[in-house]
Amino acid sequence: MLGTYNNPAEQEKYEQFIEKIEAGGKIEADDWMPDEYRVTLIKLISMHAISEIMGALPEKEWTPKAPSLYRKLGIMAKVQDEMGHGQLLLRVAEDLMEPMGKNREDIMEDLLTGRLKFHNVFHMETKSWADAGIVGWLVDGAAIITQTNMLDASYAPYARALKRICAEEVFHAQHGEAIIMALAEGTREQRELIQDALNRWWPSLLMFFGPASATTTGSSKQDITIKYKIRKNTNEELRQYFFTKYVPRILSLGLTIPDETIRYDEETKNWIYQQPDWNEFKQIISNNGPKSKERLQLRRISHENNAWVREALGARGSAI
Repeated sequence: MLGTYNNPAEQEKYEQFIEKIEAGGKIEADDWMPDEYRVTLIKLISMHAISEIMGALPEKEWTPKAPSLYRKLGIMAKVQDEMGHGQLLLRVAEDLMEPMGKNREDIMEDLLTGRLKFHNVFHMETKSWADAGIVGWLVDGAAIITQTNMLDASYAPYARALKRICAEEVFHAQHGEAIIMALAEGTREQRELIQDALNRWWPSLLMFFGPASATTTGSSKQDITIKYKIRKNTNEELRQYFFTKYVPRILSLGLTIPDETIRYDEETKNWIYQQPDWNEFKQIISNNGPKSKERLQLRRISHENNAWVREALGARGSAI
């Protein structure tokens, strides 16, 4: 596997880099790395960080409407965790951006101007308390599958951050499952709330893992991340893991998956399912989802209102 460096010294560094990660070695922030690797990591980790922060907003909306004090405390703790994950990941991204003369302020600017995308699921509306349960149980469940796939990432700071994040995400998924189980054991109306939420969230859950191939969106990001040992499995493999883990659990609650075609093919050892609308996916992540504008505006207002804090901290740092 060769790079395209004209400088023999740089080419040698690239080959040594590839040999290191192929052998399972880890890259630290101050190690030499190819520009493509650095840029790929910045995009991936920045998107992950912002998705954690934006992902707190759908559940934040349900904090004052949670059905009990116990549930309010649980969802508040989850929102706090997600914001903490975002801050942790922003610090990891900043270390990579420093040689380029950039910092987290640039990340926020990219978010607010639409250059930086965040996960499709966090553009969606949460219409009922059952939605909060689906987000915790299935969305966070999908996130765990995605993130554990990168626990052995070649970039060590990201792998270390993911160990902490994944441990906490397990509790988030259990929190969501507890909400769903309570509703499933409740009244007919409560069970109908779960089914309605599942019907609305199912396409977004399929889209969560991204398209199966580059031909769907013209992107080869998954190939680059696999090439550089940042993650192990493809989008479709991750989606198949999700089906295997969650389809039986969903059906065991007496729920109906809103896809008459879904089935497990014993011959191919794969789940057969109806593809979501990938054109809709591109529209959603381009900030044209049901709640995209509203949530970005909330983030924009918060960013502007707290500008004085950043300025004060910057002034203090200069004085020191």
